Amino acid sequence: MEQLTNELHDRAIQLFEEGKYSEAEPLLKNVISANPGYADVHNKLGMIFHLKGDFRQAAAYFKRALEINPNYTEASLNLVIAYNDMGEFKKAREVFSLAAQRAHPTPAAIDPFIAGKIANEHFKIGNIYLDFGMNDEAIEEFNKAIKLFPRLPDVLTKLGMALRNKGRLEDAISHFAKAKELNPEYGPARVQLGLSYYIKGLTRLAFEEWEKAIKKIPELKEAKTYLSLLKKGEK
Repeated sequence: MEQLTNELHDRAIQLFEEGKYSEAEPLLKNVISANPGYADVHNKLGMIFHLKGDFRQAAAYFKRALEINPNYTEASLNLVIAYNDMGEFKKAREVFSLAAQRAHPTPAAIDPFIAGKIANEHFKIGNIYLDFGMNDEAIEEFNKAIKLFPRLPDVLTKLGMALRNKGRLEDAISHFAKAKELNPEYGPARVQLGLSYYIKGLTRLAFEEWEKAIKKIPELKEAKTYLSLLKKGEK
């Protein structure tokens, strides 16, 4: 019986890894019917249901995987994503924190892969807060992401936008400049830096920043638009 379950498990995992989720699903369910202790099977079933848009069922599978193996980092992060998609942001943050603590007591020592995934989830939640004008909450989430992964130009740029919304122009400019330094090809940082200069009344610096941005990244439409408007205003 055990050998049959193991063979079924191996076949189900193979189908899952090949992306044949509809074929893998019934086999995975048969595996946990025979042996409910497979944390990886619960996690994979959660992923399948998440892909189908059934986030609550997905979350239930991820939670079961974590009950079996509390240190299952992938299941923790998958549960975070499911909660995020359900709008359960408080639960998502709680699972974030717990995943980080279990991975290592100090964020600086977390495995880079894990740190990157957790940082990305903080970034996603920060964006949601930013979209709803909840700038303090957005700043908190972006700072958490940067604490885990300091060299992320997109996070620095969004943090700068949230800071600017709070009237902290100097801090915003500093973050945009750092994002540009980390990746000179990252257009949004250059666009937002120029916009911040303009808001601050430094029109000439804004003009120069957008001109440099277009030379560096010719397809940068936002910079072209702002530059065109600036020129019209001068006329």
